[in-house]
Amino acid sequence: MLGVKVKNIRTKNDYTIEQLYEAIKDKPFSAGAPALTKHGLSTIITFPPLDRHNQVWIIPVTGFRKTANKFQISKNELAGAGNAAINMALSDLTGGLTSWKGIAGSSAKAAEKLVDLTADELNALGL
Repeated sequence: MLGVKVKNIRTKNDYTIEQLYEAIKDKPFSAGAPALTKHGLSTIITFPPLDRHNQVWIIPVTGFRKTANKFQISKNELAGAGNAAINMALSDLTGGLTSWKGIAGSSAKAAEKLVDLTADELNALGL
């Protein structure tokens, strides 16, 4: 998909998203300090956004289980309650021009690089 960058990692143990956050919250990451973020009905791990359209997320791949040993690290728009609606409204108001910031430009390229770095840094922790 255009403008999306996704890397998958596997951990040695199963974690809830909250347990994974506890394991990494004090570790240094190129993307910045991780945070637990409520996004819709889910809780995800996010890093400080580069702008409204470029943020690194960690999402568990659980299927129907509560825990996971597979996680997706991805570049997405700003997460959080209400931000998805704001992003859609801005895109509608500008005829989609603001959405292109998430696909092209220096922030988009930087966020893609941070996805790769975050995946490597998580793997190096040996979780």
